[in-house]
Amino acid sequence: MKIRKLKIGETPPMYLLLLADPSRHIVDDYVKRGECFIAESDSKVIGVYVLLPTRPETVELVNIAVAEEQHGRGIGKLLVRDAIETAKTKGYKTIEVGTGNSSIGQLALYQKCGFRMIGVDIDFFIKHYPEEIFENGIQCRDMIRLSQNL
Repeated sequence: MKIRKLKIGETPPMYLLLLADPSRHIVDDYVKRGECFIAESDSKVIGVYVLLPTRPETVELVNIAVAEEQHGRGIGKLLVRDAIETAKTKGYKTIEVGTGNSSIGQLALYQKCGFRMIGVDIDFFIKHYPEEIFENGIQCRDMIRLSQNL
């Protein structure tokens, strides 16, 4: 597997980005403003993440997704670790990530990769998404914010 930055003019893998974030409008916005990285295996895109500068010396991991047929192989962890290393290389001092209160697997993954919970945006998904989102039998309402010093 190889992870690389999306080339200028190359189309982002929307089918993967929309697995992690169901809003095409929101995804389009942060893909334009951020940097998109893709994971490839045998010339096939199997994963993606997007880094978005938010404040001086701070970057947010705003989307991370792995092709469903590749789940359970540790690719998500490799993508998160690559995002952390990329942020360090680019001189950022802090990397942040936000995920839904219902995203149990993602919350565990981010903490295993060194992120710490720093806050909750109450009703974020109610306010910013037109349709209800459910994961693991739980309504996704709140954004759990996590951060890591680099």
